[in-house]
Amino acid sequence: MTYFASSLYQIIFYEDRNFGGRHHECMSDCADLHSMFNNCRSIRVESGMFMIYDRASYMGSQYFMRRGEYSDYMSMAGMTDCVRSCRMIPMHSGNFRMRLYEHFDMGGRMMELMDDCPNLVDRFRLSSFNSCNVMDGHWLMFEQPNYKGRHWYLRPGEYRSYKDWSSMNSKIGSIRRIMDL
Repeated sequence: MTYFASSLYQIIFYEDRNFGGRHHECMSDCADLHSMFNNCRSIRVESGMFMIYDRASYMGSQYFMRRGEYSDYMSMAGMTDCVRSCRMIPMHSGNFRMRLYEHFDMGGRMMELMDDCPNLVDRFRLSSFNSCNVMDGHWLMFEQPNYKGRHWYLRPGEYRSYKDWSSMNSKIGSIRRIMDL
């Protein structure tokens, strides 16, 4: 398992659309961006990938951002101008492995993933998972099949309840590995 240096990651938040106004650069995780700027209306990801959150301490709605320019950030699917924290997603080289469990605390039926899954119901006949263990790699879980709807970032570790990754519910439609997309 290899992670690349954080200096390869840079995201810039702008207060105005089309990269105008005051801006703030991040090259690592930042749990509270509120003191850096009031609103965020455009974003430029110079390198790497990030999750941004509408609440401090990596809470609230999550949005996956990869390298690119987002000149009108607010017009993107349900996003607001409120960015309060961001988390760098380290690049992972090596295997990907995740176990999904039907019940809380890694109980009940277990399904293992090592690749992307566009439709969990078709593959496992279950759409509700209550816990998981990410053994290798970084993943995005999506609310709907084919990588649509709300999504949640999962890094290596145990998630004993769906509330550890989402405050919503345990319904998951698809899962994708986070790779150099």
